[in-house]
Amino acid sequence: MSQYDLIVVGSGPGGYVAAERAGSLGKKVLLIEKDNLGGVCTNWGCIPTKSLLNTAKHFHYATESTSLGVHVQQASYSIEEAMAWKEKTVKTLRSGIEFLMKSNKVETAFGEASFVDAHHVSVNGETHECDHLIVATGSSPFVPPIPGSKLAHVLTSNEILQVSEVPSSLVIIGGGVIGVEFASYFSMIGTKVTVIEMMDEILPMMDGEFAKLMRREMKGVDFHLGCKVGEITEKEVRYTDAKGNAKAIEASLVLMSVGRRPNIAGMENLKLDIDRRGILVNDRMQTNISTIYAIGDVNGRSLLAHSASRMAEVAISNIYGTTKQKMRYNAVPWAVYGSPEAAGCGLTESEVAKQGREVACATVQMRSNGRFLAEQGKRAGGLVKVVSDAKTGCILGIHLLGPYSSEMIWGASALIESELRVQEVKEIIFPHPSVSELIKDACFAIDHSI
Repeated sequence: MSQYDLIVVGSGPGGYVAAERAGSLGKKVLLIEKDNLGGVCTNWGCIPTKSLLNTAKHFHYATESTSLGVHVQQASYSIEEAMAWKEKTVKTLRSGIEFLMKSNKVETAFGEASFVDAHHVSVNGETHECDHLIVATGSSPFVPPIPGSKLAHVLTSNEILQVSEVPSSLVIIGGGVIGVEFASYFSMIGTKVTVIEMMDEILPMMDGEFAKLMRREMKGVDFHLGCKVGEITEKEVRYTDAKGNAKAIEASLVLMSVGRRPNIAGMENLKLDIDRRGILVNDRMQTNISTIYAIGDVNGRSLLAHSASRMAEVAISNIYGTTKQKMRYNAVPWAVYGSPEAAGCGLTESEVAKQGREVACATVQMRSNGRFLAEQGKRAGGLVKVVSDAKTGCILGIHLLGPYSSEMIWGASALIESELRVQEVKEIIFPHPSVSELIKDACFAIDHSI
């Protein structure tokens, strides 16, 4: 029986970061992975989807660039070559994670982990002992029991990454981040895309004004809101619209994108407290068993890759650090990498109002910005909104819709995390021309004083 300071189960952006951090401290670490290094993010989520989205954006630019003086004759899109590019990217990043583990002397074992108890984990017939255990087993696509959901042309976000030809039509069930990103991708490469969403609006975490504009900007996608899918057949998706009328849409492919569920099977021996969202943890990522920590999607607190990585850092700091860090969720940014991009951090205007606080906010058009106008012209719309506390001026939320949103939102996270006031942001020098200047413009729109 091998003895380890730490065993980490799952090698996604939570698991491999936890293993790397512990290894860099000189701890003896075993990382167990049942599939490929990198977990869902590297193999089935963040990286492959962004690779494909980028190929579609290049194709879209080629076909829409005449107004900029760029003329491309007979541009075409090869999904086979795009998929090959995606696979090359994924394999490169997998190799990078493998090198990271070796350079930090982290041992890896590939196979299905079996949890014996809080200090023993078996894999490939061998049992290993540890002082501490980190569970980072992630989540899987949830498929509701809709009649016809098991038909061959009904795919999850995993299977749709392997399609070999551009579908003529695609119905996406669910208007969350995954559904909207795939809607962007397939609509840009020529597929007729329909999104059916049960809620009154797509992207529930997004400011309502922004969500409406995003739907309007996604001109190649037909959205049906407030609708409930009742059945999927070989040729169509049948649903009830917001007024209770029976409807049907033809589809050569159907993407099931209604959420994810934590991978918690086989953990009975650990005697962990678990609810419908996942493993219960405190703000230090510790479970009810003091030597077991749960990070990433499996605890259901924040299903984002960067949240998982931060949870890993928090867990390692509490196991081995002198300062015991806590996980804070008020400044976790999110991003949607479609066309257009969108991102946000902190509270929306309506969320602040629901708390009974007086809101001071301002929204500015991206078209008023020099760089946006120079690169996008009037072809596209975009918005930047800053939400603040009217009494203190403290920034509570920043929301972006338009190019570079995903690259700018980290700055919003820093402003909110630092509890900066609108007046203080007004004193920051932003580069010109840059779209990020709009954040400062919104702050001046809230407070005109000098």
